[in-house]
Formats: sequence, structure tokens, C-alpha cells
Amino acid sequence: MSSPFMWYLNRGTGVTVMVLLSLTTVLGILATGRRFTPLWPRFVTQGFHRVLAGVSLALLGVHVVSAVVDEYVDIRWWQALVPVGATYKPVWLGMGTLALDFLAILTVTSVLRDRLPHRVWFVTHLLSYAAWLVAIVHGRGIGTDANRGWMTTTTWACCVAVALATVIRLGAGMRSRRSERTAQAIA
Repeated sequence: MSSPFMWYLNRGTGVTVMVLLSLTTVLGILATGRRFTPLWPRFVTQGFHRVLAGVSLALLGVHVVSAVVDEYVDIRWWQALVPVGATYKPVWLGMGTLALDFLAILTVTSVLRDRLPHRVWFVTHLLSYAAWLVAIVHGRGIGTDANRGWMTTTTWACCVAVALATVIRLGAGMRSRRSERTAQAIA
């Protein structure tokens, strides 16, 4: 099945997934902070994070299925799951497949979070940074609009948002540790 609709669906879901995964990553980073105001409690951020992650995964499924179903470019179903052996832009498609595989691992460990030791879940969840970054690289390499101004701006906005959230979170973590040490020294 090859039609302009499938191409637009694949392209549109790819861009949308990039933005939603970036927002999910930002919310995940910010949800780990210890200080929240009564106006925006931690459970709200975590709830948005989980909902956005679910929507992102659903749209990612549409993105993958539309890429495989569209016959204009020859992408086999197994090439969407195995990051090597693709015939169409193998490096860039492999990056997308790797991001998908990382997200599958993250999803499974998140569903099993209550049954896993916290440390296992946390260390595995650090894959989200790699999944996000590899997905960004995939989009830049394989995206048909990757070099258009609007797409470059959108990609940079996503990168800046994740980087800024990371800097804010690291700064908050350092301040929190410093406050704890000061409190222990006084006590």
C-alpha cells in the first residue's frame, strides 16, 4: 500500500513523536526533583509524564506501522525491530530501531516497576536519555524535512528543552545535597 496519506502519516507522526518524547523526557527529569510547590505538586508532573509517555508510544506505533505498510520505501517489519540489516538508509533506520528497542525496555520496566528493585528500575530508566538522543539523530538522518527551517527549529527547541531541564535538575540536586550536608553539620 503506497499513498501520499501513508507518507504524510509517517512524517507527521515522526515529528509529533519527537516533540512528545522531548516533553516526556523534560517532565521525567523535572519529576525527579524533591522540591515542589503546592500549586504544582510532584504527582501532577509524574501524571503528565506517564500520560505523555503513553500517547508518545501509541503514536510511535503508528509511525512504525505506517513506515512498514507504506510500499514507497522498502522497510520490512523485522527491520523495525532489529537495528541492523536494513536496506533503506540502514544507519538512520537502525538508529530509529534502536530507539524503539530502548523505549520497549523502558516500557516493560516501568510496567514492572513495583516488582523490580528501585535501583534496577532507575538505572534502566536512564536509557531514556539514550533513547531520546538516538531518536533525535534518527529523525535528523532519515527525515525528509530534516533540513527545512521549521524542522531544524523544532529539533533545536526539543534539544534545548531537554538540556535546560537537565541543567535545572542537576542544579536542584546539588543545592539539595548541600542543604542536607549543612543540616547534618548543624545537628
